[in-house]
Amino acid sequence: MSVQKQGELVKVHIEGKVARVVLNRPESLNALDLGLMNGLLSALKEIRRDPDLAIVVLTGEGKGFSSGGDIKSMLSLGNEGDFSEVMDVINELAMTLYTLPKIVVAGIHGSAAGLGFSLALTADYILCEEDSKLAMNFIGIGLIPDGGSHFLLQERLGTHKAKRMIWNGKVMLGQEALMKGLVDEALPSGKLAEGLERYIEQCLQSPVKALLKTKEIYTELNKERLQEALLKEKDGQWLMRQTSDHQEGIKSFIEKRRPSFKGE
Repeated sequence: MSVQKQGELVKVHIEGKVARVVLNRPESLNALDLGLMNGLLSALKEIRRDPDLAIVVLTGEGKGFSSGGDIKSMLSLGNEGDFSEVMDVINELAMTLYTLPKIVVAGIHGSAAGLGFSLALTADYILCEEDSKLAMNFIGIGLIPDGGSHFLLQERLGTHKAKRMIWNGKVMLGQEALMKGLVDEALPSGKLAEGLERYIEQCLQSPVKALLKTKEIYTELNKERLQEALLKEKDGQWLMRQTSDHQEGIKSFIEKRRPSFKGE
């Protein structure tokens, strides 16, 4: 058993074949800044090297899973070099989660928005609470999804429904997300931990090596498509950051008002 220090941005608790990874910036609803993303990436790489681990459970500390990318950090990315560095970390994080040779389980309570939702979608199995709020809401600030979401949503929804979801950017409650096929279980409020334990036990009572071999085959079939999506998202995100609509989206977010987009 191993527990990382409480003060760290990512907490990891290992017991038996299970690693529990907790995003730990509760004061910002686990908004993903460079520090948190690098901390998560480092933890995942360490977990990957441990042959005794079979299951990884990803959750968020505090009132929600993750509110998405840290807007304040985003505002400081004034040049293409800084932007490229952050996008490279996002892309490596998505690829590392998706290709991890473990069963990855995401447990969502509260908010999972933007990049936070993208990371959850890399998981093999997603549980949420019925009153969770899930949103692929990049469109609200004139951006496109990143973290591989073009690929990940296409896998779960198909192209047409994925486009509709990205374009409307609306907030869904957990039950609606389940009906759409975006998550695998929607549990009553406060029952996430119970649901996670039940699913972990189900996996541990299964022939885990067979489960992981199936994951490996699908990973090999799909990882080049994910890599291509990540590269296109990086290029597209930079182009969108230059638009007037993005500037208006950020300004309206800060001013807490409805944006007035002009398609420019």
